[in-house]
Amino acid sequence: MLTAKQNMQETIRGGKPERFVNQYEAVMLMFHPYIAHSNALLSVGQMNVVNAWGVTNSFPAGTPGAFPVHTPDKIVVKDIENWRDYVHAPPLKFSDEEWAMFKQQYDAVDGSQAYKATFIAPGLFEQTHHLCSIEEALVYYITNPTEMHDLIKYLTDWELELAEGICSHLHPDAIFHHDDWGGEKSTFLRPEMFAEFFLEPYKQIYGYYHDHGVELVIHHADSYAAPLVPYMIDMGIDIWQGCMKSNNVPELIKKYGGKISFMGDIDNKEVDFDGWTREDCRKAVRSACDRCGSKYFIPCITQGGPGSVYPGAYAVMCEEIDKYSEEVFGIDASKIERLPMQILF
Repeated sequence: MLTAKQNMQETIRGGKPERFVNQYEAVMLMFHPYIAHSNALLSVGQMNVVNAWGVTNSFPAGTPGAFPVHTPDKIVVKDIENWRDYVHAPPLKFSDEEWAMFKQQYDAVDGSQAYKATFIAPGLFEQTHHLCSIEEALVYYITNPTEMHDLIKYLTDWELELAEGICSHLHPDAIFHHDDWGGEKSTFLRPEMFAEFFLEPYKQIYGYYHDHGVELVIHHADSYAAPLVPYMIDMGIDIWQGCMKSNNVPELIKKYGGKISFMGDIDNKEVDFDGWTREDCRKAVRSACDRCGSKYFIPCITQGGPGSVYPGAYAVMCEEIDKYSEEVFGIDASKIERLPMQILF
């Protein structure tokens, strides 16, 4: 029987998968020194924590993650025309000892069983609205395009420096990069405007990773972003994680399968809420698998990482995917070679 990683490779290459890929079973999310210094990952209940960019974040109970706080006193960029007075990139010079500590964690993961995927967040678009607030940032893309291009270049240069450190010290074979580009039913920017600001910067960033040993670029955007898929392909994205049902994922697979794969189609609101049941998970799993098939598609909760807001939902979804694989493919899921389940959120 194929290992979890081998089965995922067959899936995204359009080969002969033996079963449905079970969410993140073949992707182990890993970290790096910047995470340890940045206050980037909060725990539930942490409120008004200032990160390395000066952005204030809070993580209230019942939400899938931390979100920036944008009361007038906490917005970082007070004047977009003078954004350089407010935005100061955190340093990325870490000791060899710090890098070695994280490298030990990477080395401890069996790379034959799962991709070692470096976790990177937030992305370029998210960082602009974290610094400016979402309302102001969306206005600035229209009223101050020169300043926004300059700000994005500044953020891109910083990301490339981070990429250099990650690739030279940790040698991941995948990255898991966050950047939400829309709501449930529309993108935040018109596709043409999105491409104007983000196509070339992401080609630089993802191109760097691909050129330095990274096999898979997994991009998280739990949003509507169907019109942006051609740009994702051009950027070098291999898997779009977080694709919600509103994107009509089966149609995207028909149109773009072989150029990019899709990981999602199980919206959080279907399975991750107060009072969820196993039956909710069973129905959502089978609907996604029946709609999307087993090639170029990975059934997965749409949030950006293994876990769920409400405890237990993620693990039950994993169980239900295995059960459905047994029914559809005639396998014995207990014999699958894979690493222990990772739950981060």
